[in-house]
Amino acid sequence: MTERQNEIQVEVCFITLQRQFLRTLKVAQGATIQQAIFLSGLSQEFPDIDFSQQKVGIYSKLKRADTVLRDHDRVEIYRSLDVDPMTARRIRADKQGKY
Repeated sequence: MTERQNEIQVEVCFITLQRQFLRTLKVAQGATIQQAIFLSGLSQEFPDIDFSQQKVGIYSKLKRADTVLRDHDRVEIYRSLDVDPMTARRIRADKQGKY
């Protein structure tokens, strides 16, 4: 078996209000979400964020950081919401004069 057969391709993505991070990388079969995040270089791009404290998922489904990845998974790191969605909706409605 060649080295390429022991690798899978995954994407790691993280979005803030100012920036998007999307990196495609090859990782060893059996790699976890946590390992893919580390290998992606995300911590160097966003040094002020502690990614060990963020929720993570694969294709919008929450997962644990020790989840083993499959070929073509997209690892998503979810940032904390700045405003509760209902509060944000109320603010937008107030600005439009709905209330």
